[in-house]
Amino acid sequence: MGFKRRAFSALLVATFVAASCFGIAFRAGAADEVVKIGLNYPETGPYSKQGLDQKRGAEMALEEINAAGGILGKKVQLVYRDTKSNAGVAKANATELFDTEGVPMIFGGSSSAVAIATGKVAKAKKKLFFGTLTYSTETTGEEGHKYVFRECYDSRMAAKVQAEYLKKNFGGKKYFYVTADYTWGWTTEEAFRQFTDTGDKDKHPGILTKLGTTDFKNVLELAKQANADVLVLVLFGKDMENGVKQAHELGLKAKMQVVVPNMTLDMAEGAGPDAMEGVLSATPWYWKLALEGNNPKAKAFVTNFEEKHKRYPSTSGASAYVILNQYKEAVERAKSFDTAAVIKALEGYKYIGLKDEQTWRAFDHQSVQTVYAIKIKKADDIKKSKYQLDYYDVINTMKGEDAAITLADWSAVRSKVGATTELEE
Repeated sequence: MGFKRRAFSALLVATFVAASCFGIAFRAGAADEVVKIGLNYPETGPYSKQGLDQKRGAEMALEEINAAGGILGKKVQLVYRDTKSNAGVAKANATELFDTEGVPMIFGGSSSAVAIATGKVAKAKKKLFFGTLTYSTETTGEEGHKYVFRECYDSRMAAKVQAEYLKKNFGGKKYFYVTADYTWGWTTEEAFRQFTDTGDKDKHPGILTKLGTTDFKNVLELAKQANADVLVLVLFGKDMENGVKQAHELGLKAKMQVVVPNMTLDMAEGAGPDAMEGVLSATPWYWKLALEGNNPKAKAFVTNFEEKHKRYPSTSGASAYVILNQYKEAVERAKSFDTAAVIKALEGYKYIGLKDEQTWRAFDHQSVQTVYAIKIKKADDIKKSKYQLDYYDVINTMKGEDAAITLADWSAVRSKVGATTELEE
């Protein structure tokens, strides 16, 4: 009996060990079947509306990719972190996403300071970061490196397409700049001044404002006193909404042309049709152009987004959707999640996302694409439109290769700050 008991006990132990090993193997196998991707986006803070659309666009791409079998047979899991539009928070999030969550790629950002901070972590970890909504020229310029790609346009491209219209209609007029005091604001104002020939700051004065400002009345009074003809509000998110609404309330739109260098649909919506009427801006993408164009993927994206959320998507959501799909395609071309292999698969690649052809330019990792100058429609027309979201009339279009910085100019910018003229590892 003692022998039988010992044998039975040994059998139980062996069975337990085998089961445990099998369980561990099963769990490891399950983990191996998933790839985590980080979405480092502003869930809260002054750019939270843009963040919400990023999440919606990313989740649409996620559903479609997983329904089609994932990436290289692995199902995709999004891991979310809230940047709060704070560079320090974004940096800590990125470190945790790469080190603890083990993501091979992070995307997101609605602040260029956040994008640059996240990109620096990506460079240190030799992992990828895709900028979803980062317009500062520095993101792929002075601060550009091997591990950062930008899907949206930059402030230079936006300024150039608007400048053609402004110089024709407001040439020789006096400008006044109200600018957010961080990298996007500085570089956007610089590009805008360059292309509109308003670089003389004595003749065309300006003032810096803190991110998160709610009361712009004193600043706008300075523009009024300066007898400006054109008021350039280099503001974004809720800051722009507040600035435009207060300019409207103060009657400044009757005295000067208001320009917002970069626009998203949710920003226009937040300020409202009456405040936004007649404002000039630029955009890399618009839902109505997608519906009216010849790209079936773009039409399907807008239609599916509307069905899910009972509204139309902004450029922020569209960019997030495109990025996740572009990462999938690059990994599959590379047949690997290896960072160097994916970078090689991206550089110089031409793709059709949700508009016409775009190119992941090799020398700076900027997505070169068509850009649009826009004018906000009459308030009554906007109010009559579905969801009250038909805000834009396109007033000028420019090809990406004409709008984007040239290699020679990019190299000069890099040399000026002591950066290499080839993207660093």
